[in-house]
Amino acid sequence: MELLVVDGQGGRIGQQLVRAITTRYPQQRIFAVGTNSLATSAMLKGGAIQGATGENALVVACRKADVILGPLGIVIADALLGEISPAMAAAVGQSRAKKILIPMNQCDTVIAGVTDPSTGRLLDSALQELDKLLKG
Repeated sequence: MELLVVDGQGGRIGQQLVRAITTRYPQQRIFAVGTNSLATSAMLKGGAIQGATGENALVVACRKADVILGPLGIVIADALLGEISPAMAAAVGQSRAKKILIPMNQCDTVIAGVTDPSTGRLLDSALQELDKLLKG
């Protein structure tokens, strides 16, 4: 299964996702796309097998992915302080891949009904969803 982790800004959420996935599934190959080189570098340091940066890399990776993981902002144009272009949001949203999105109340996007649980708890929840897909 092709896993794609997407993140922007400093790549911290993406890096934590990659680390958690590689710890739980050491045989699983993870491809990372950052909206900037800092985010990509962080995810590679977290254990992603390959990484790329920018809009076109994300568009291409979304066509190949079976599962896309990242913060909710990756499906919202102009999110992550403007790092998500409309083309990037469309590529993620229109991808045939299953999407596991982390509900972060940041960058002028508030998810109603979602309190601000710890990042660790949000990542655990994302991994539970990934478990269902990989074991299902």
